[in-house]
Amino acid sequence: MEKFIPLCPDFVVEVLSPSDGLRQTKAKMEEYMENGARLGWLIDPQRKQVFVYRPQQAVEVLDNPTTLSGDPELAGYVLDLDPVWRP
Repeated sequence: MEKFIPLCPDFVVEVLSPSDGLRQTKAKMEEYMENGARLGWLIDPQRKQVFVYRPQQAVEVLDNPTTLSGDPELAGYVLDLDPVWRP
């Protein structure tokens, strides 16, 4: 394949690595939202923060949450963040 398929996922998860820039990754998440994603989680393990993206809503910033709920977009889905926060 020479190019990507022109579609956008409904749900996006980005886990920030030490080599990723927060500003660039936030811009990437905004682009997903602008292109039709319904839910996005940007997880920053170093700061223990999660940025929750939804279309036409302000980004929600969660400090050191233990879990993330996908409701209502992913009804019943809950992500345990304990393994993510461990060094």
